[in-house]
Amino acid sequence: MTDPVNRRVLLTARPDGIPAAKHFAIDEVAVPEPDDGQVLVRNHWLSVEPAMRGWVSLESNYSAPVPLGAVMRSFASGRVVSSRHPDFQPGDYVTGMLGWQDYAVASPETLRRIDETDLPLSTSLGVLGLNGVTAYFGLREAGRPRPGDTVVVSTAAGAVGSCVGQIARNMGCRTVGIAGGPAKTGLCRNEFGYDAAIDYKAGHDLDTAIATACPDGVDVYFDNIAGPISDAVMRHLAVGARVVICGTVSVTTWTPPPLGPRVERHLLAKRATMQGFLATDWTDRFGEARSALAAWIREGKLTYKEDILDGLEQAPGAIGGLYRGDNLGKRLIRLVDEQQEGPRAE
Repeated sequence: MTDPVNRRVLLTARPDGIPAAKHFAIDEVAVPEPDDGQVLVRNHWLSVEPAMRGWVSLESNYSAPVPLGAVMRSFASGRVVSSRHPDFQPGDYVTGMLGWQDYAVASPETLRRIDETDLPLSTSLGVLGLNGVTAYFGLREAGRPRPGDTVVVSTAAGAVGSCVGQIARNMGCRTVGIAGGPAKTGLCRNEFGYDAAIDYKAGHDLDTAIATACPDGVDVYFDNIAGPISDAVMRHLAVGARVVICGTVSVTTWTPPPLGPRVERHLLAKRATMQGFLATDWTDRFGEARSALAAWIREGKLTYKEDILDGLEQAPGAIGGLYRGDNLGKRLIRLVDEQQEGPRAE
């Protein structure tokens, strides 16, 4: 039997803007061996994040850039195949920053053992992973929604936005999603339960559409996009509104910074607040978020959609697809067909 190899996606060129397949290469090396205190994980699922654009850029960011020639940084979930640490055993399912590769050696402090064995392993990278906890803390802690508030979410059909809308609904809010195209606005209404959905690609006047959907103004705006869509929402803020800055995916580069309308007058006149945040601000409370999110899934109060690409060779071009809007749901790379491995232990 041929010994397994470790296929890895390496960053080989520094992108000027959105990463593309040409900036990466796939190589093959021997499967690494864990040292004392480490474990070897066979990755089953790899995550694709909009934040990866910042991770490979030399522009100022909240994390150090991925070095050229290094494995692409990525959250991943998989199964422990060998362990030299007493707290982890072969067969345990874990998630962590394991990179775009088939196998990864990791220290236990960088891993989370996955306890939600009744839910698909892939959820550990989406609704129960960084996307879900981002939605949970961003909305609850920065947005501070109250029952009856109108909550507007941009990229409302995406992995974070769809979760935000459903959490807001579960908290008694009226929800309005902004998404691109009839397929995504249909998802907002029919699967994610938004009270209204605005298609920004439909050619309608966005100001009129927002005013119609939000006759009493916008109490909470969860902003995943920045740019002209957010400029339009700002004009409809209610008194005391909270604007939550989660992402800026519509801006392809911040060098030089793009020019646009000033927001200060809107914030002043409406006595509104604007706050940026990172989910890692609440790392010590991630367990709280996952517990609440998992309970909502089991109760049928939180649904999710996944956009699955099969095979490691799909990874290099996967980030660009996010920025083109190709995906419907959380984008994932599947490396292992779990149905062939049988059910996970309960």
